[in-house]
Amino acid sequence: MNTSLDCMPCFMKMVIREARLACPDNEALQNEIVMAWGHKIGNLDLQVPPPEIARHLAELIRAKTGCGDLYAADKRQANDKVMQILPRLQDMLEEERAKKHGDPLALALELAIIGNYIDRGVDIEVDWETELHNVSLGIDEAVLDVFRQQIRDTTQILVLGDNTGEIVLDTLLVKELQRLGKDVTYAVRSFPVINDATMDDAEYVGMTQLCRVVESGVDTPGTVLERCSADFIGQLERADVILSKGQGNFESLEGRKAGVFCAFKVKCKRVARDSGLPLGSSAFVITKMSD
Repeated sequence: MNTSLDCMPCFMKMVIREARLACPDNEALQNEIVMAWGHKIGNLDLQVPPPEIARHLAELIRAKTGCGDLYAADKRQANDKVMQILPRLQDMLEEERAKKHGDPLALALELAIIGNYIDRGVDIEVDWETELHNVSLGIDEAVLDVFRQQIRDTTQILVLGDNTGEIVLDTLLVKELQRLGKDVTYAVRSFPVINDATMDDAEYVGMTQLCRVVESGVDTPGTVLERCSADFIGQLERADVILSKGQGNFESLEGRKAGVFCAFKVKCKRVARDSGLPLGSSAFVITKMSD
């Protein structure tokens, strides 16, 4: 998915927010960062996915302030907050499993998708905790059926992680896939960018104890193929099934790699328009190549 003019307001809001985070007591430097970004973004290639543009902003902030992980405290708080409610969500899954016609896989997917709301890259306020506790199954049943068919006769599943907080809910999804006899590999970012999960987060929330965790090599808030390591590209090509979490991964892969199952919350009007899904809905779609 290419970057569009509709993305520009979000990037300008992001630079203001991140400038204030990086140097809260230096208004002059904040202004300098915002002005520099305005000049830089006007010269960037918009034929790349939005997460690739976000990488340039992270580099600018780092160069101007020396701050390499703006959201470190926020990420820890998000992980802690979700870990506190995880036992109740695990109980919900067991209750679903005990039903005569229960669907714990669909529920685990839906819970993990709601976690995608914990995204500091978009300007949106959602009571995701309430939505978790009042979860209803809303993902596309037809796509879920295709997913079930594809994993039925395969063993290896590669899950592309996205945000912190969300990664805690992904542990429920990974466990459910393992219950089905699947060998799951979970991928995280290689460098801090926005509030995306890295290996440190995977270790902190216990994902590394649950399954194999690898780094994708990217320094972007999405799996931008050109930024992936050669080793990870090989893993993408060898994977029987790829399950991609998060809107940033969808933006990075749609039109560039076909056949990836993408699970995320629709959090902006541009993605809603391009996906044909309502704003705020739970998306479960399969990527296609551009025409």
